[in-house]
Amino acid sequence: MSAALRLAAPVAFALGCTGGGGIVAVDGGAGGDARIAPDGAVADAALAVDAELAVDAAPGDDAGSTNDAGLALDAAAPTDAGEALSRCSEDEGRVVCPRNTTRLVAAGIGRDVHWQLPLGAAPEAGWPSVILFQGSLFAAGFAWVGAPGAPFGAEHQAALIRALLDAGFAVLTPEVRGEGSTYWDTNVAPWNVAWDSSPDHALMRDLFAEMEAGRFGPLDLGRLYATGISSGGYMTSRMAVSYRGRFRALAIQSGSYATCAGAACVVPALPEDHPPTLFLHGALDAIVPEATMRPYARALDELGVPNEVRVDPAVDHAWLPEAPARVTAFFRAH
Repeated sequence: MSAALRLAAPVAFALGCTGGGGIVAVDGGAGGDARIAPDGAVADAALAVDAELAVDAAPGDDAGSTNDAGLALDAAAPTDAGEALSRCSEDEGRVVCPRNTTRLVAAGIGRDVHWQLPLGAAPEAGWPSVILFQGSLFAAGFAWVGAPGAPFGAEHQAALIRALLDAGFAVLTPEVRGEGSTYWDTNVAPWNVAWDSSPDHALMRDLFAEMEAGRFGPLDLGRLYATGISSGGYMTSRMAVSYRGRFRALAIQSGSYATCAGAACVVPALPEDHPPTLFLHGALDAIVPEATMRPYARALDELGVPNEVRVDPAVDHAWLPEAPARVTAFFRAH
């Protein structure tokens, strides 16, 4: 793996790149475990995110948010009957999903939230919604563009956004502090034990309020899901710990319990209403070792909470190639 693509973070984990694809060898099912047989490799490569994919909506704008072409977006634009359309495009494996960008100010800190709605008319209750938490040191906008060989399997992350949008889920990717140059507060002292005083709690409080107010279009907050990688995987777990009852299901990629950090991981007693959880992990992950995820899954088993573990022996600290289909199916089932 190229050393240039490994960027160390202050909380003992980093972003890497995928070591290969695979085919599913065993179907784990709910509460089960599956491993994936390798079938190839993807070379390391850097990815430059297109500058034109960073169009901000003015703070305070609701319907005035802009899309990546700088045009007003009709989020409920109907499609012709039987016509299979996607908001996202793909060219030679490079997936690009256009997004809107709305800026929130929480606890005095400006945060971009990139978001998109599916094509077509929203269900009466609004769109089921997924919050995707990016990993350390990359801006949330990075999630919307992915090319083969990009850091931490970014092509699979962008493909996940496409799969979710195509399946009828709205997708939101909020930004960490420092315009994407840092990491989530969930496992960082003092906020790991004093979450309510953290800047990220202020962000989540305001994000939920703006979602409820319709700032991001018609959303069904009774069908809210979360996923993320690395630091974003820990932040995904935080949703179960600190926002009980809000989320229907979680998908944690290359992460573990909310307050763990890399190899340092203790999983305490879990809330009984912990959402069903899908764990995705690379067996070669030296940043967040697979072994740190296992106690979390076992604790859910002991509570009787549905969970599934997917491990790819050819992948390190990266999104699994199966993540787009697997996460989408898991959320649709819950």
